[in-house]
Amino acid sequence: MSIQVNNLNKRFGDFTALKDVSLDFPAGELVALLGPSGCGKTTLLRIIAGLEQADRGSVILEGEDASGTHVRERQVGFVFQHYALFKHMTVFENVAFGLRMRPRKTRPSEAQIAKKVHDLLELVQLDWLADRFPSQLSGGQRQRIALARALAVEPRVLLLDEPFGALDAKVRKELRRWLRKLHDELHITSIFVTHDQEEALEVADRVVLMDHGKVEQVGTPEEVYNQPATPFVYGFLGSVNLFHGRVESGNLLVGDDLVPHAHDDAQHGSEVYAFARPHELEIITDSSITTGIAATVERILQFGNSTRVELDGVNGSTGQHFEVLLSAEQALSLNLQSGQRVRLLPSSLKIFQRENKADGGAAQ
Repeated sequence: MSIQVNNLNKRFGDFTALKDVSLDFPAGELVALLGPSGCGKTTLLRIIAGLEQADRGSVILEGEDASGTHVRERQVGFVFQHYALFKHMTVFENVAFGLRMRPRKTRPSEAQIAKKVHDLLELVQLDWLADRFPSQLSGGQRQRIALARALAVEPRVLLLDEPFGALDAKVRKELRRWLRKLHDELHITSIFVTHDQEEALEVADRVVLMDHGKVEQVGTPEEVYNQPATPFVYGFLGSVNLFHGRVESGNLLVGDDLVPHAHDDAQHGSEVYAFARPHELEIITDSSITTGIAATVERILQFGNSTRVELDGVNGSTGQHFEVLLSAEQALSLNLQSGQRVRLLPSSLKIFQRENKADGGAAQ
């Protein structure tokens, strides 16, 4: 089922949760709503489900305006962060609940319900737990049962609100792979809310980046990561180094430090934000080189074949912190020491014209 939202607006008292949000969700896609807490992603999900009403705007389900349609009639499956399973019911009874609550004329027989429930438990690979109670399950198992219960009523769209947020990191990673595989089997239109960038980039077909009730960018995981449209997107997705500077004749002046960089779109004298990922910074130990950002090595952390170097800015970058990612071989050849004075030269910089707006989420 395709979903469209047109010019959605929602306020809670003085707080604006959504500002003119318009999006298309094609049938069969798995889409992530990604952003910091309070950005409006859960409000948007609840409006699509019919659990909240927008102040203005419309929700179109499969070409029909469903803005005034009751949640029970939207055929939406909803999975919450904290499972919301009935503690006094077995796994089997939890999954069967939605089927048994159907009106008598559309309610399946007990034999049909039993078959449906066992089929779903096999789908989520937990049929052997049918007689257990939720308290006897792990967090990951409970979340899979919650998903089976949502699928039992054969929803046209599946909505998941921080589905793995209450789980530990290892279980979250396992369930992310499992959800992607399950979606590829079912091809049900699915939208999930997360503030975990890795989760969104790993699982989704498309990612919707939101901030302060507005959509910042929509695209595939590769597009939003490699071609960020705004400073917020660049700063929110992955580790990043932020430089506040001014364009001077093809160079970037950061405080007292000059960084060679040709950027055709940046006007001479313009104030800009410049971003570089940790792997896009080179550490220069040669004291005779005077270009680049002056910095002091703070910490050197080695993890297997990679080394992360944390640095503090000096001169015009005093108070800023930088991060450089090196191979173990590069780190060994540099022979860095804590307290050592170096310079940072970016191999690539993404420059945005500075506006009168916070650079929300950018690393400092």
